[in-house]
Amino acid sequence: MRLHDPTRRGFASDNYAGVHPEVLTALAEANEGHQIAYGEDQYTERLSEVIRQEFGEGAEVYPVFNGTGANVLALTALMPRWGAVVSTSTAHLHTDEGGAPERVSGLKLFTVPTDDGKLTPELVATEAWGWGDEHRAQPLAVSITNSTEVGTLYTPDEVRAVADFAHEHGMALHLDGARIWNAAAALGTSLRAFTADAGVDILSLGGTKNGLLGAEAIVVLDPSRVDGLTYLRKMNMQLASKMRFLSAQLLTLFEGGLGVRSAGHANAMAARLRTGLETMIARGEVPEGSLAFSQPTQANAVFALLENAAADRIREKVRFYDWDRARGEVRWMCAFDTSADDIDAFLRVVHHELGR
Repeated sequence: MRLHDPTRRGFASDNYAGVHPEVLTALAEANEGHQIAYGEDQYTERLSEVIRQEFGEGAEVYPVFNGTGANVLALTALMPRWGAVVSTSTAHLHTDEGGAPERVSGLKLFTVPTDDGKLTPELVATEAWGWGDEHRAQPLAVSITNSTEVGTLYTPDEVRAVADFAHEHGMALHLDGARIWNAAAALGTSLRAFTADAGVDILSLGGTKNGLLGAEAIVVLDPSRVDGLTYLRKMNMQLASKMRFLSAQLLTLFEGGLGVRSAGHANAMAARLRTGLETMIARGEVPEGSLAFSQPTQANAVFALLENAAADRIREKVRFYDWDRARGEVRWMCAFDTSADDIDAFLRVVHHELGR
C-alpha cells in the first residue's frame, strides 16, 4: 500500500530519498535461507574483507544502525570517561545528536567556531590544552567531518595536518563520514586517501544518506587506539542480530562502485542547482541582493542567503530547511535520486518567488 506521492521531491535532506534500487536488489538476494546471526554471516565476513582492501590490512568494521550510534561508539572506544573531543561548533556531534555523546558516553565536547566548518591545527590548539589538570576534561580526540556540515571538503593534506597535530599531542583523530562518499566523489580520490593514508584513526562510515536503508558502520583504522568496541556496541544497543542485512547494504556501496556513482550524481545535481542560481543572478532575473551564497558548493549541498519571507514562500512549494534563520541562511540538499528535471523545476520556483 503506497501512502505518498512518489513524484514529489524536496531539497531538505538527502535522508528524504528512498533506498537505491541496487540496494533493494542486494537485500532481496541476501534474504533467502538462514545465516548465522550477530555478525557471523557470510555478508559480514565479505564486508570485512572489502574494508581491509579499501582501508588497509589492519582495518576492522563494525556495522551499526545509524550515524549517531557510529559517532558515539567510535569516540567512546577512543578514550576514558574523563576524555574530551575537540570538534567544530557546527559538528553533528554537537548540534544534532541530542547530547548523546555527552549523555550516553559521558565525554566532553570542546567546540570551536569556524566559518567553513573545518578544523585546522591552529583551531584545534585553542582547545588542546590542560593535560594533567584535574579540573579540566582531558582533550584526547579530535573529530572532523568530510564532507562537512556546511558542504565543504577537507583535502587529504588538510586531514593530514590535523592528524599530525593530534598525534603529536597524544590525541586520536575521528572522522564523521556521514557523507564520506560525497567527499570521495568530489575529491576524485579513494576513501583511503583522506582517511587511513591521511592519519585518521577511526571513522564513521555513512550509508543512509547515500541510498541505504538504515545501515552505517564504524571502521577502525588503528586498532591500537580503541578498546572494548565489541562490548560497547552491544551495551549501546547497536548490535544487529540480522547483521547480514546491514552488511549486504554496505557491500553494495563498495562493489560495483555504487557509493561513488550515486554520491557523484548528488554532487553534480548540487552543482547544477548552484550554476542555475548564479546564472539567474548574473542575468538580473531576480532583484539585486535578493539571493547570495554563504558557502562554496563542493559536495551535494547549496547554502544560500535570502529573505525569510521569500524562503517561506518557496518552502510552501518545495520543502527545505533553514540553516540560520537569523541571517536568512538556508540549506538545499541533493540526493542520489535528484534529477535534472527536479533541479530545473526548483529553479523555476525560486525565480518566480524571488521575482515577485
